[in-house]
Amino acid sequence: MALYQTATLLTEEHTIASAHLHRNVVISCFLPTDVKDPARLGLLLLNDGQNAPEMGLGGMLGDLIASQEITPLVCIAIHAGPDRLMEYGVAARPDYKGRGARAAAYTAFVLEELLPFIADTFRLPVTCPKYFAGFSLGGLGALDIVWNHPQVFSKAGMFSGSFWWRTKALEEGYNENTDRIMHAQVREGKYYPGLQFFFETGTQDEAMDRNNNGVIDSIDDTLSLIDELVAKGYHRSTDIHYLELPDGKHDIATWARAFPAFLKWGWGRK
Repeated sequence: MALYQTATLLTEEHTIASAHLHRNVVISCFLPTDVKDPARLGLLLLNDGQNAPEMGLGGMLGDLIASQEITPLVCIAIHAGPDRLMEYGVAARPDYKGRGARAAAYTAFVLEELLPFIADTFRLPVTCPKYFAGFSLGGLGALDIVWNHPQVFSKAGMFSGSFWWRTKALEEGYNENTDRIMHAQVREGKYYPGLQFFFETGTQDEAMDRNNNGVIDSIDDTLSLIDELVAKGYHRSTDIHYLELPDGKHDIATWARAFPAFLKWGWGRK
């Protein structure tokens, strides 16, 4: 169903009946209109797609494409369901409260239902570059899917990612060197050539400072995860981009402000 069209962008909304998630999944689809060679298009999946209107995502993409600051791309914004805290997370392991227990089902939905739907509906080549991004817990989920499926995805974008996701509560003897789930997954995983990562945090993301080192947890957890990626073999200068906003908060307005930098990083014209 078409919602609106500009000179550079067509926006449609579709609903997918997911057997893996046992619910209907709404997706907002942002499609470039003036494309001479569809085989050159890339694909961006975005978690928490219900926030796309508040972000002004359609106008943002249209303006950047029209000004030729980025190459045209297809963006599919996946609306979260009522079980967001269960569907987003790390597929291999829920957190200490059991959250993320359906992340494996969400991964299966993306790989086995969403991507085939996109390929059939919009005639994108199977081999087109595929990126995944998300905010907060949706950022954690996006990275988990990209990290574990490097044969499908090549880049991940995380905005205020929930990298505190842990196996123990703070009062249960939590150890940040062993109990952060995504950090451990990277540390115990393999190096996959070609993967690239974009991280954004804000200095006002939160006020918590678990280890009392003067750095809020959202920044500390993100920088520690970057260290794990570097230790695994990724280069800070070429494989990883870190954006820290001095007044950035844990909100949609901040992520909308940071999103053009991510789009230019991923699709900027060389």
